[in-house]
Amino acid sequence: MSVRQAGRVVRGALYGTLLSVVLVACGAQQHPTEPTRLSVVTEPENARVRIDDRDVGSARVLQARPPRLTRGRHQVSVEADGYFPHDVELDLPPGTTTLRVQLRPIPR
Repeated sequence: MSVRQAGRVVRGALYGTLLSVVLVACGAQQHPTEPTRLSVVTEPENARVRIDDRDVGSARVLQARPPRLTRGRHQVSVEADGYFPHDVELDLPPGTTTLRVQLRPIPR
């Protein structure tokens, strides 16, 4: 192998290593360790909240202590007596997401 060919091999190895370091660094930014939480603020305040078909309590409690959830898609339902229910699908990122829902009263 000539000196010129050896230089190319070394440069190729260095570029490959540098690319690996950059990809690992970018990957670390895409997968943060920050937990995912959902805070729910509703009108009326006493509305009940379900996440993924599981009763998680009143919106008032969830606003004060947002539950920890997995990142990604979740079905959220908000209900209160005398109001139309509200259903939404959310794609939750890391960090705390606040969902604000104003329920519509059922006409009498």
